Amino acid sequence: MPTRRAVTGRSREPRARFAEELRLLRTARGHSLRQLGDRLGWDWSLFGKMEKGETVGGPEVVQALDTHYGTPGLLLALWELAVSDQTQFRERYRRYMTLEAEATSLWHFAVGVLPGVLQTEAYAREVLAAGRLTGEEIEAQVKARLTRRDLLEGEGGPHFRCILSETVLRTGLRDGIAWREQLKHLLEMAARPHVVVQVLPHSAGAHSLSSTDVMFLRVAEGRTVAYVESASHGNLIEAARQVEELQQLYDSVRDLASSPGESRQHILRVLEEVPCDPLT
Repeated sequence: MPTRRAVTGRSREPRARFAEELRLLRTARGHSLRQLGDRLGWDWSLFGKMEKGETVGGPEVVQALDTHYGTPGLLLALWELAVSDQTQFRERYRRYMTLEAEATSLWHFAVGVLPGVLQTEAYAREVLAAGRLTGEEIEAQVKARLTRRDLLEGEGGPHFRCILSETVLRTGLRDGIAWREQLKHLLEMAARPHVVVQVLPHSAGAHSLSSTDVMFLRVAEGRTVAYVESASHGNLIEAARQVEELQQLYDSVRDLASSPGESRQHILRVLEEVPCDPLT
């Protein structure tokens, strides 16, 4: 199982850091640019431009590089930081992405939307389209979100637990077939040994995170940080006392949630309610 490498490093500027990591990984293998191109099936000149910082490439080639080098999610996280730097995403989200790539375990509570690492393409596109993004921005973020799933699917990925408010399961997609595929994908991910999915049923009543979508990350030296998100903004919390308070709220919600086995049955019941025929 490959060791998860830290995203932070010598270069502070995200684009330069990305290019630097690409050079280091290739030279450590003793490969030329041409050899790399032959192995992955891309024009070798693209890799040269990426290593010079002339371009960051697309998510597909970065995903292929992550697979080739055995660094699941690392290069993709660096790529997203480089892209975010170009489009001037908020600094706190860039910081969160750095920490996510380093995390050894993650746990999440979803109020109304599935976390990105569990989303299908159709789900991601509909959720992103509901925001104030252009068509080009939506497509770029959909591709990035899909390739980020390597964080859980790649070998050596972190342990992930997600508690879903029943609202998430009752807010389907407009396309019934696409919604069925999303529910099936959720069940497949929940069957993975390092992924746990629990449902918080409406019958649990009022709870401490009724309006709070939060992701916890365990990072270097066992430290935990939290990222709290709403429809309009996100907030990275690193102060130990605040994180502990949020963790206590999360634990109280976890006590109310159904077991993983019961949750699987809950998702299956929702799936059975979705018509198979798109014309129905």
